Amino acid sequence: MSDSMELNRQSWDERAPLHAASSDYEVDAFVADPAHLSEVVRFDVPRLGDIHGARTVHLQCHIGTDTLSLARLGARVTGLDFSAQSLLQARALAKRCDTLIDYVESDVYAADQVLEAGSFDLVYTGIGALIWLPSIERWARTVAALLKPGGRLFLREGHPMLLAVNEDHRDKLVIEFPYFEREAPTVWDSDQTYVQTDTPLTQTVTHEWNHGLGEVVSALLGHGLLITALVEHDSIPWEALPGQMSLQDNGEWVLSQDRWRLPLSYTLQAMKPRS
Repeated sequence: MSDSMELNRQSWDERAPLHAASSDYEVDAFVADPAHLSEVVRFDVPRLGDIHGARTVHLQCHIGTDTLSLARLGARVTGLDFSAQSLLQARALAKRCDTLIDYVESDVYAADQVLEAGSFDLVYTGIGALIWLPSIERWARTVAALLKPGGRLFLREGHPMLLAVNEDHRDKLVIEFPYFEREAPTVWDSDQTYVQTDTPLTQTVTHEWNHGLGEVVSALLGHGLLITALVEHDSIPWEALPGQMSLQDNGEWVLSQDRWRLPLSYTLQAMKPRS
């Protein structure tokens, strides 16, 4: 694991119990209501379609709320993450909800070494995951290796155009960060995570990488996958640009003015050919 990835892993280990305790992740709602789904998964139910019985791996699963949601839609799910503390919370949630989910600790790039390659009907990557990976090409290689012939990738992610905008500007859209993947990471130093908590972080430095939409598509095509769907959305499930967004009834945030100015997220699907 690279120094950057190890730095990020330490940060996610510290964040995991804070996220599990936060109302933002709705852990209590999952326990109280066996039909409850995460807002992220619920948004994409029409695109996911029928996944009942599908052997599924959720890459970068964090504390497992989206993983549990996929299981509640009928998938046979394995969650994978490099953070031991995240998996501790994920296993605890699955146990409280009496749901059988396998969880595996691993760097995403080694997923096909710790899981059975070529055996998954569905590889799922949820929103906010890819920015923590330095190479989109290596990610695409892993996805292709995990899928069985005819298997499908389902990805929803923050749009790289949004991620190039500096959120510190509260009254205009200003592009100040990379759109394309760069070898050097964008370095952040903050003692705050993205949920409401009174506990400051001690692991304050994290590294991120943006990946252009064309880079994501090209990486998947380069590893033999066929792009079957690509939808850009004008919404995202967090307040990505504070002061410039409004919350919708479905839990998604949109620009308060002129929503057509900026794509905020996208859903991409790809298939591994049968022959």
